[in-house]
Amino acid sequence: MPVRHTCDTRRCDNRPVLTLSGATAIVVDDASTRTGDLHLGPDGVSGPPLAGDVLDVSGCVVTPGLVNAHHHLLQSAFRTLPGTRGVPMAAWLQRMSEAYTAEGVDPALVRAAARVGVAESLLDGVTTVADHHLTWPSGADTVAMARATADAARSLGIRLAFVRGAARDDPEEAASSAAAIIEALVPHGGVTADGMLQVAVGPAGVHSDTEATFRLMGEVASRYGVRRRTQANEQVDVDIAAERYGRRPLDLLDEWGWLAPDVTLAHLCGVTEAETARLAASGITATHAPGCDLPMGWGVAPVGRLLDAGVAVGLGTSGGGSNDAGHLLADARLAMQVSPLAGRGLAAAEALTMATSGSARGLGRPELGHLRPGAAADACVWDVSGVHDAGVADPVAGLLWANPGRRPRHVIVAGRLVVRDYALVDADERDVVAELASRLDG
Repeated sequence: MPVRHTCDTRRCDNRPVLTLSGATAIVVDDASTRTGDLHLGPDGVSGPPLAGDVLDVSGCVVTPGLVNAHHHLLQSAFRTLPGTRGVPMAAWLQRMSEAYTAEGVDPALVRAAARVGVAESLLDGVTTVADHHLTWPSGADTVAMARATADAARSLGIRLAFVRGAARDDPEEAASSAAAIIEALVPHGGVTADGMLQVAVGPAGVHSDTEATFRLMGEVASRYGVRRRTQANEQVDVDIAAERYGRRPLDLLDEWGWLAPDVTLAHLCGVTEAETARLAASGITATHAPGCDLPMGWGVAPVGRLLDAGVAVGLGTSGGGSNDAGHLLADARLAMQVSPLAGRGLAAAEALTMATSGSARGLGRPELGHLRPGAAADACVWDVSGVHDAGVADPVAGLLWANPGRRPRHVIVAGRLVVRDYALVDADERDVVAELASRLDG
């Protein structure tokens, strides 16, 4: 798939518009699919340029870049640990904590793990990833740790939403750290001018954090105008809320001011019909993480019911400590497969929307997750010309149902190729792997 170069004196700079030409289908958004050309520039999806580069994408489907609404990038260094599979969530949390303590979480490890998680994400078609970072050793330079993740993302070309989380942290220290991180990374409005870095705040959940933490983190969010994110209704969340408070997790979140339109709740396993209505009325957004919750036996969110109630639902992989992979399209397929176990089945178009604009809504980013004019120029090019897609009647549905584990041929972020012909553009994959191996072996 060669790139043709053209140049016109009216527009010829270091960031020409990239035209994707000859696609089998272009998924513009959840309501529109077309053929023709797609023009992606540094200022977003645009009309035909006077000059630029042309990439032949015949035999391919073009989609918006995927948005992973819930990841824990640090866990990319802690996959398939003994004692972390098929165990109660409380046991899993203890085993992961032991692993973090034994390794020593510092900026070097955070950067190396994040580079692995980001590289994997890009190679699997994710152009924006939300990293809910929950591990902050006592006395750590939390700003340096946050910078390490941001630098890792920038070095490979992905958009990052960094969430200063908390998990049994001192409430005052967590809030002070969150404010310092926001001041250091994105002091105004929560998103950088180029849209490449976003910050948010969010405790791990009512199972680990007290009302004081939720309230203080909420005050930080209000002060700086950033979004809030937390986790709710996983196995341990429900158990501890009942044991400690005699309540359901959503009761507590509502009482503590965390059922609101600026809040995204991840997981939401086993919510009742009454709770679904409550969530819809509150204006929250949700994130489904079946690749974590299902294999661990922690529950399945009733996604169809949430969508039917009007809740915007995104998709996340969660972290490598429970999922072991950051392949969002594979998890979209899994979401379709397991949806009948918790209500109505999901269509492929719904699952793809969750992985794109649904996740973007939870980040408060209307420019992401679609390819309408003016959208951020983030796109994936998926080759559907091979044997795995032979006989597929609907090539867009086939993206999810056929060829499990497929990877995009090309990935574009902000109009720039960051994956080309299945390889990273800004780094050698082997070097990314070696950096983490060296830190773990050291």
